[in-house]
Amino acid sequence: MATTEDPRARPDGTAEWKRELYDAKPEREGELFTTISGLDNEPLYTPDNVEIDYDRDLGYPGVYPFTRGVYPSMYRGKLWTMRQFAGFGTAEETNARFRYLLDHGQTGLSTAFDMPTLMGYDSDHARSLGEVGREGVAIDSLDDMETLFAGIPLDGVSTSMTINSAAAMLLAFYLCVGEEQGVPRAQLRGTIQTDILKEYIAQKEWIFPPEPSMRLVIDMIEFCAAEMPLWHPISISGYHIREAGSTAAQELAFTLADGFAYIEAAVERGLEVDDFAPRLSFFFNAHLDFFEEIAKYRAARRIWAHELRERYGARNPRSWLMRFHTQTAGVSLTAQQPEVNIIRTALEALAAVLGGTQSLHTNSFDEALALPTENAVRLALRTQQVIAHETGVVNTIDPLGGSYYVEELTSRLEAEAYDYFDRIRKLGGVVAAIKENFFQREIADASFRYQHEVEQRQRIVVGVNRYQHEDEEPLELLRIDPALEEKQIGRVQALRSRRDSAAVESALARLKEDAAHDGRNLMHPIVEASKVYVTMGEMCDALRGVWGVWRETPVF
Repeated sequence: MATTEDPRARPDGTAEWKRELYDAKPEREGELFTTISGLDNEPLYTPDNVEIDYDRDLGYPGVYPFTRGVYPSMYRGKLWTMRQFAGFGTAEETNARFRYLLDHGQTGLSTAFDMPTLMGYDSDHARSLGEVGREGVAIDSLDDMETLFAGIPLDGVSTSMTINSAAAMLLAFYLCVGEEQGVPRAQLRGTIQTDILKEYIAQKEWIFPPEPSMRLVIDMIEFCAAEMPLWHPISISGYHIREAGSTAAQELAFTLADGFAYIEAAVERGLEVDDFAPRLSFFFNAHLDFFEEIAKYRAARRIWAHELRERYGARNPRSWLMRFHTQTAGVSLTAQQPEVNIIRTALEALAAVLGGTQSLHTNSFDEALALPTENAVRLALRTQQVIAHETGVVNTIDPLGGSYYVEELTSRLEAEAYDYFDRIRKLGGVVAAIKENFFQREIADASFRYQHEVEQRQRIVVGVNRYQHEDEEPLELLRIDPALEEKQIGRVQALRSRRDSAAVESALARLKEDAAHDGRNLMHPIVEASKVYVTMGEMCDALRGVWGVWRETPVF
């Protein structure tokens, strides 16, 4: 074979190039060349080791199988929604943060709730002590929701709400506020997370056992299909699965498996797939392995389109579309040298955009230490705006499509997902696999492997296991005033003293009665209870009394 000094020399194929040229030079020692998920990477991808069928694997944007994007024009037609997550203290404080973000160019609202709200407890419950308003906004009743959106016309903004077990109550509060503003529920736009299966798998913020929880999810899907056609009743969420330590392949597979489980439950309820599937949405993580993340999103679109069309018989092309929100990886943020998180977040956001996301949240650089300050939030939003307006990556659709590496990685992640689908099916489906702790063990094993690689310095985390910097200057952090908890407790107690007690008791009696009968959609009594200012905790307690609570078997 000719030597590399001859500029006309060409290896006779990839295998010869690797044997004669690449293998003659040693690789760097000590660091891994696999993806974060552990997938092996060849040093070079060419037509010799990658098979691409353009029509089957790629196609065109807005055309089945949607590998290249769900809309024909993608960002040349409309940029993704810049939807920064916000919520802390009482409704007044978060309302002010919402207004701040909208004033600085945010195009959608995203609401974080505190732990008591997520777990279905009012702020004055004993289990809420010390947690009110700490990790999100405290919402106890319709009264709080009215304050949260005061001065924000709900006919002019789309709103995302990150809540699961108590999602039905928060959706009811929101539609009541809309109607008070003169916005019919059929015109409200937004998304509520509602993904209870991923709670059992990863995030652990559940209340009720899986079966009644699934009933409540399907009640919401059915209700929204009939009465809130512009609303996404569920955001099927891989984000928290990844934050718990999963690989990209596990995030992809477990998220889609959850989506299929919701479809099957809704069809079993008697709904036609095309009546609700177009309003299902997804929520993915954007981690640091740049190309693996892009490939993950492309594989997700392709799998969803194929399964909806072929397995579930959807005939409306809108049912085949996987539209998703992305958030940069909170787990990738470091407390050490936190300003470096700005770089991490920018790269993760760029991967989400190149992967074709429909909306995006960029984490603030100080979030490994506390809730973000206004300055950090503004900088996170500016990160999206720079990507959108200064980098040129939005000027052509799917610019990495056709890359040998990206296409091969997309296909490998797709194959990994189908392998997991088969394993879940053999266990009896998602709920059965949850009870067997299948997902929990898979994630725990992946998390352990990654942490071991970091500790062995096979994977470098800047500022953590290499390039450390001593004597860092402390950041100015957002501090939540403890007085806000007492303020919120007083607020909910004052509400109870002035509302119509007889109407409250009647509404709770109806909710419990309907919960005891499987054939009744619980959204209707929940909406009626909201209107008479029954609190979220009171409604959850009523359902706890009927359904009980869930205790997970520990994983060892």
